[in-house]
Amino acid sequence: MTRQATKKKEAALELDVHGQPSKTKDRKKKRAVRLELAVVVAPQKEHVKKEKVVRDTFTMPRSDCEKIATLTQRCLDAGVAVNKSELLRAGLILLEAASEEHLRAAASAVEKIKTGRPPKAR
Repeated sequence: MTRQATKKKEAALELDVHGQPSKTKDRKKKRAVRLELAVVVAPQKEHVKKEKVVRDTFTMPRSDCEKIATLTQRCLDAGVAVNKSELLRAGLILLEAASEEHLRAAASAVEKIKTGRPPKAR
């Protein structure tokens, strides 16, 4: 067998990236380069587990609802779009960072109200 015939058989027996026999070395090189580029470009995704959300309802005076609307508008004027939920969660962050003395003062300043749904107006 000649050297050229041996090389052709070896090339036919070599497998390319997809497990198919490669027909020419040039194709194999191109596929290998594409594969390397795909590996370099593919971003590494870290699986971050999202915290589950809980839906809850509560009762508050109308004046507190008006305060939420006012604070939401102040945020919009400052260039920050927030909804009611985000605003309440921001308040929780501030209360959590407060000292025991400030937390006690804020909690005792809140008016105690009857819980549950208000009666239907007739």
